[in-house]
Amino acid sequence: MARTRQKAAYRRRHQNRFSMFLVSLVVVMIMIIVAVKSVELHQKNNDKIQEEQLLDEQIAAEKERAEEIEAFSKEVQTKGYIESVAREKLGLVYEDEIMFKEED
Repeated sequence: MARTRQKAAYRRRHQNRFSMFLVSLVVVMIMIIVAVKSVELHQKNNDKIQEEQLLDEQIAAEKERAEEIEAFSKEVQTKGYIESVAREKLGLVYEDEIMFKEED
């Protein structure tokens, strides 16, 4: 009987060691998976930060362009601009003006 108890105790110790090994293995695997996913998430975060910066730059450029268009819109409505376009592009002059052209 003593020998049976010894065998049973040996089996329990052996099973406990094996169980601890399996638990340790699972914990290590989980830690590796978490570390890999953490690296992936950091990379995605950095990519999103760069994308956000690019979009901010595009927004700033579009705001500047909108301001330029607004300024040009106001300039186009002035009498001086209308007059200069009529003279340059359409060749129009006032009734009392005389236009001289150079000969080539």
